[in-house]
Amino acid sequence: MKHDYNNDSIKSTHDLKLTKRLLKFTKPFKIHIFMVILMILAGTILNLSRPYLIKNTIDNDINGFKRNYTILSTEVPESVKVNGKFVIEGSNANGIPASIINKGKDYYLVDGKIDHTKVYTLSQYSVSQNNTKYNIYKLTSSELKLLRKNDLKGVKLTALYILIICITLFILNFLQTYILEYVGQKIVFNMREILFKHIENLSLSFFDKNPVGRLVTRVTNDIEGINDMYTSALVNIIQDAFLLTGLIVVMFLLNVKLALIALISVPFIIIISLIFKKFDRKAYRKVRENLAKINSSLSENISGIKTVQIFNKEDKKFKEFDDINSSYLKVSLNQITAFAVFRPAIDFLSSLALSGILWFGGLNVIMGEMHFGILYAFVSYLTQFFQPIFDLAEKYDIIQSAMASSERVFTLLDNYDIIPNTTEPKKIDKFNGKIEFKNVWFAYDEENWVLKNVSFTINPGEKVAFVGATGAGKTSIISLISRLYDVQKGEILVDGINIKCLDKYELRKNIASVLQDVFLFTGDIKSNIRLSNSLISDEEIVQACKYVNADSFIEKLPYKYNSYVTERGSTFSNGERQLIAFARAIAFNPPILVLDEATSNIDTDTEVLIQDALKKITKNRTTIMVAHRLSTIKNSDKIIVLNKGVIRETGTHEELLAKGNLYYNLYKLQYENTAN
Repeated sequence: MKHDYNNDSIKSTHDLKLTKRLLKFTKPFKIHIFMVILMILAGTILNLSRPYLIKNTIDNDINGFKRNYTILSTEVPESVKVNGKFVIEGSNANGIPASIINKGKDYYLVDGKIDHTKVYTLSQYSVSQNNTKYNIYKLTSSELKLLRKNDLKGVKLTALYILIICITLFILNFLQTYILEYVGQKIVFNMREILFKHIENLSLSFFDKNPVGRLVTRVTNDIEGINDMYTSALVNIIQDAFLLTGLIVVMFLLNVKLALIALISVPFIIIISLIFKKFDRKAYRKVRENLAKINSSLSENISGIKTVQIFNKEDKKFKEFDDINSSYLKVSLNQITAFAVFRPAIDFLSSLALSGILWFGGLNVIMGEMHFGILYAFVSYLTQFFQPIFDLAEKYDIIQSAMASSERVFTLLDNYDIIPNTTEPKKIDKFNGKIEFKNVWFAYDEENWVLKNVSFTINPGEKVAFVGATGAGKTSIISLISRLYDVQKGEILVDGINIKCLDKYELRKNIASVLQDVFLFTGDIKSNIRLSNSLISDEEIVQACKYVNADSFIEKLPYKYNSYVTERGSTFSNGERQLIAFARAIAFNPPILVLDEATSNIDTDTEVLIQDALKKITKNRTTIMVAHRLSTIKNSDKIIVLNKGVIRETGTHEELLAKGNLYYNLYKLQYENTAN
């Protein structure tokens, strides 16, 4: 699947398909996730138990005085002496039914049974209910404490249970968060490596068409967006789902009518969520697209800052960046607007549900048809019920961002613009360096042919040069030899074997290239020559540098071969960078050496030293040279002249001059320009 990142729009992909692909990255951590799910389940049960414990405490302990009591004439175990009589909790056939009522802070013992669900009238010395009058006695604080010692014990136990639950939840949440963050970071680590490895394996034709800044966005911002889903959304959604399921079950067990009132808002929440999903995903996709454009613009302009400043184009480039940045601001505000509408809408529905619970439940409590503890529990459960919905709204926002990011990451991962490597490569014990082109046709865009029916043979140990005007196809030939691109027609052979039948990595390991535009990595000089090849010793690095005269400037540096190399080797001159590249190629000691305008940036004195070194290193080694300066290739065994992708002439320097054709004209033109 190919994708043009210059047109950075990506079609929406089904959420389920994306989710399945994202979940594949969690497989190595299934034990960790299973542990988290168990902790979530335990935490859900503990969260649900708190309001239920408080409900029981309100109905059974705080309002426990409303239970039945009995007044006895004689003392029995657990009885409390009140006003010369003995009172026990519960019913006893040997005594007189009694009750406790309260008014404000005062509590009274009633020598009769009072129905607390119905209205009664309290006077100074009596209480009346259903035309029946009972005597009352005001309880002292010590008497009340003794009568309600079980209630006090129940309240203390509930407080202790809730404390234990809170401590347990703290520990579970800590472990859950730590494990989730660990898993999330490991998944992101793996995804970045997979994505970077995939990008490394893409063909050069892919990078010819795709800006670096947008690829950087995939590996950084988009991967981080997916990380937010793993650490902040995915498992928390499971937690919220468990909690919502538990809340619905508990609410229906407590009171069916109140549960139905609480759930009336659910269909509206679903409708709003579906509408939000449509707009939020679209908005997030545009946010990611514009962020990629910002990174691409930054990468391009910072890399070309020298050209920008030389031509005084700072204002123009700033205007271009300002336009891109303004577009990013606009789409970001659109996304924020979508979420700003969604959250208050859910909040409004929760307020309506709470109002319905208070109205219906409060009326039932007043009418004595429901215990206050049940109403309290429902208010608490309803708050808990909408909290996961609020969380889901925020997590849904994160998921939409992650889905938009994953669309872009998987689009890149699904791009198979890769030079295929054969599964059963033919082996060459030792490369001799014979190279053959047989009727090769090649085009970068599969329309405009760069090479047309090109055929030639380079024998082992030969020094062959390619010359021609810009665009003749010289650099394309050396790129094809390393199989950085594949030909459309014909075949290329190394030691008689089609390079498509060779392991491409083994092929490239036996070819060293020195290009006109030398790239140096951040690090030191030794690491840039060795390129992570531990088989190359420090002594071999020093020897290679001496061969190409690079030691002449390296030895003058404060830390010599350990001297720091900045990005792109910006602190070195063009000539110094090319000398390091020469040393790099020589240190690898390849059977095939490719020099693409490798001496174009070297001064005359340095070129003399390099030519002397090249005589040594090209001996018994196939050497391919591309040069505009014809004076540097006069001693080549063979010179191939290209013109518009076609081989026009082949021969030695003297033979081609004697022909008086294209090569002669090129040489004469350069000689005259040099003389002038």
